[in-house]
Amino acid sequence: MADQKRLFLLDAYALIFRGYYALIKNPIVNSKGQDTSAIMGFMNSLFDVIRREKPDHLAVAFDKEGSTERVELYADYKANRDETPEAIKIAVPIIQDILKAMHIPIIERAGVEADDLIGTLSKQAEKEDFKVFMVTPDKDYAQLVSENIFMYKPSRMGNGIEIWGVPEVKKKFEVEHPEQVIDYLGMMGDASDNIPGLPGVGDKTAKKFIAQFGSMEGLLENLDQLKGKMKERVTENAELGLLSKQLATIKLDCDVHFDAKDYELSMPDTEKVQEIFEELEFRRIRDQFIKLFSGETETQTQITSTPTAKKQQQQAGAGQFSLFDSAEAVEETSSRKTLEETSHFYQQISTPKAKELFLEKLMKQKSVCFDTETTGLNPLTAELVGIAFSWRATTGFYLPFPEDKKDAKELIEELRPFFESEQIEKIGQNLKYDIKVLDKYKVEVKGPLFDTMIAHYLINPDMRHNMDVLSETYLNYSPVKIESLIGKKGKNQGSFRDVPLEKQTEYAVEDADITLQLKQHFEQELTEADTKKLFRELEIPLVEVLAAMELEGINLDEDFLHSLSAQLEKDIAALEAEIYEQAGEEFNIGSPKQLGVILFEKLALVDKPKKTKTGQYSTAEDVLSYLAKDHPIIANVLEYRGLAKLKSTYIDALPTQVEESTGRVHTDYMQTVAATGRLSSNNPNLQNIPIRTERGRQVRKAFIPRDKDHVLLAADYSQIELRIIAALSEEDTMIDAFKNGQDIHASTAARVFNVPIEEVTREQRSNAKTVNFGIIYGVSAFGLSNQTDLSRSESKELIETYYKTYPKLRSYMNDQVMFAREHGYVQTVLGRRRYLKDINSNNQMVRGAAERNAVNAPIQGSAADIIKLAMVNIYKKLEEENYTSKMLLQVHDELVFDAHKSELDQLKAMIKTEMEKAYTMQVPLTVDIGVGENWLEAH
Repeated sequence: MADQKRLFLLDAYALIFRGYYALIKNPIVNSKGQDTSAIMGFMNSLFDVIRREKPDHLAVAFDKEGSTERVELYADYKANRDETPEAIKIAVPIIQDILKAMHIPIIERAGVEADDLIGTLSKQAEKEDFKVFMVTPDKDYAQLVSENIFMYKPSRMGNGIEIWGVPEVKKKFEVEHPEQVIDYLGMMGDASDNIPGLPGVGDKTAKKFIAQFGSMEGLLENLDQLKGKMKERVTENAELGLLSKQLATIKLDCDVHFDAKDYELSMPDTEKVQEIFEELEFRRIRDQFIKLFSGETETQTQITSTPTAKKQQQQAGAGQFSLFDSAEAVEETSSRKTLEETSHFYQQISTPKAKELFLEKLMKQKSVCFDTETTGLNPLTAELVGIAFSWRATTGFYLPFPEDKKDAKELIEELRPFFESEQIEKIGQNLKYDIKVLDKYKVEVKGPLFDTMIAHYLINPDMRHNMDVLSETYLNYSPVKIESLIGKKGKNQGSFRDVPLEKQTEYAVEDADITLQLKQHFEQELTEADTKKLFRELEIPLVEVLAAMELEGINLDEDFLHSLSAQLEKDIAALEAEIYEQAGEEFNIGSPKQLGVILFEKLALVDKPKKTKTGQYSTAEDVLSYLAKDHPIIANVLEYRGLAKLKSTYIDALPTQVEESTGRVHTDYMQTVAATGRLSSNNPNLQNIPIRTERGRQVRKAFIPRDKDHVLLAADYSQIELRIIAALSEEDTMIDAFKNGQDIHASTAARVFNVPIEEVTREQRSNAKTVNFGIIYGVSAFGLSNQTDLSRSESKELIETYYKTYPKLRSYMNDQVMFAREHGYVQTVLGRRRYLKDINSNNQMVRGAAERNAVNAPIQGSAADIIKLAMVNIYKKLEEENYTSKMLLQVHDELVFDAHKSELDQLKAMIKTEMEKAYTMQVPLTVDIGVGENWLEAH
């Protein structure tokens, strides 16, 4: 068996759907607005198989027009499935084009499903002494497993690949031989395929029946051994059971023939493959492809569950092309230009005379792109290695910096007039980083700024904004990668200072040159999208504001966090003990698999527990939250999870994030991540500190003023999103409530429950508040009933009454959806656009998500725009009026300041004024201000 060949058969649609839905919340969209998630998911699976297994033979099977035979047997077969998402419909022909270019056989037959094609081919190949691996996440294939046929479940969500041979199938389904999986599926039914099964028979009962009777037929022949309701159900539905088994049986006699020669993995048409990847903007996958077929890939461990695994590893591809055969290696081919083939003039400034001439020319320019090269990525500690400059395409200069700090300081002084010139426009990619690096040298970056990263964020918020992607997409040019100079990320990565000067020059000036060219491109696109004003007057001024906030940082009470950690340790241990007592045994509470077995098998808390796609019991937050009120152990598990996460993510992590050089915590605000326009924060993420629980609020206590002369001041917009909803929808009753200073939730409750405002109960106000905040996110009757004590019908009635009470709000929501359908985007009060590519999708679920975004993106985005305006205006005042106080944090609708006690009254008045007048609407903005010795006290 030493030279036994291996055949891999991929179930195309199963892998395509899996890839698409894995990214449904954060789809991969290219610059053309094309959702490429499905293609990306499939290609990742295909390349993973080729890289890991280096197969001899490989083919891909596609469904075509469903199963004629099964629909004839049962008209409702798969009738419950939603229409295939458009992104998948578009993806399939592209995937097939890629497979054709790779010379990988495509197997499809009209009216025949992929599992039948794979089943037939597997059994044929087995007879020809092949080991067959069916690459699919679909459990139905387990019925085909034999000594030489295996299920190969691709890796997912951090879990490795799974290989199911006969022992694994027997254990998984508790059967004597894999063919009994057909009986298991027939008895249990399959909701995804709409196979009915036997009513009342679930996983446990099906396994029990198979152990007792061996098969569906065996069960039906022994009905006298059943009792009560079960006997009645099975007897009545015997024919349905047999039909279900027939529907679940994979066919082994399709009109398809296994030809070993045709299925050999052979050299692809590399140019064609790379051309398709370029068109899709698949940079990483294109690089993977080149490595796979060029001999660069590291040897991976092959399947080890089979007896001949090690021998197979040596034998893979023997007698034909090898993935590691450099004689046939794929050369990188691309229509993209690179530095080597582009005429350019990049000059190193290496003599005093050259520097003198350079500085003279520099100061005569109206617009210059610059790019700092440093010793590391942390701008608070990084030192300058050099600065590149460019003001004409394909031309630029590199000024290296000496390692000696005194000499470096002298050199930067010569550049100070340029950086602090109010007349010269400074262009850069992620200018905030450069501003923070130069701050260490006491140099300010003044004058007009143009940041290509931010410009592109406004042009295409859903795409990535790093320079390599932008260069390849908009300039058709592949820049030199930093890893080629200093090595891959990690502890062994080198310093840019150690790179030879000529290579430093080429790399650094290329960055400046590309950024300059991108600026010219994006300036025009900003004008066309009518977002130039937003860019110039809000996003660019905000760069300076965020740089100052990040440099300032905030003080942290580390001792308090250490004591809080010790307290939490005790609370977690007490909860752990209580959960073990309720469960009757000890187990790993953090393991969803073990927890699921305890809750839904041992304790059997639910009749029909929800399962994940992998067959495990779902213990997701939303599932458990719904059950928590009825089951104390689940409430304890949720509390345990919350405390454990709080401890690891914040209480124990925050002290490690104190910057040694300043003794403070410096979060990094990301301006180009959230498509709505909101800022996000990293290292640490201060946006997600939980404040709805007492323990979560305690974390805010750890953020303290600079010293005894300061206090923390927190200024928070009151119900800003509801005020924006009222203003944009022109809903008179809501506007009047806000203008009259009424409690908006009590006012809403009075109207929807038809009672005087003074008689509104706490519960009524709470329900009205849930609807007020949920309505723009498309809250359903089901969702509302989960969040309140209302029944489904009461929730439905409340939502309908709400819309009748606020008819203009309903009209506004409909108008937003109609505008999006016509234009492909919606916008905020300042003209920030959110593009909605799925707004006209035929798939109801996908279209529904886009419609909800059409309503809530302008609300969320307008709130984000308004607080950004306030930040820019407050920062100007702090600078112009020489305040000692500093703005430190922005968290959603709240700003936090280190307030000098001597400036407190003046500062409060200024902040309140600037925040409330940041943007004028029909509804007044109001701001609550608090002061304290820590953030919690101030909030």
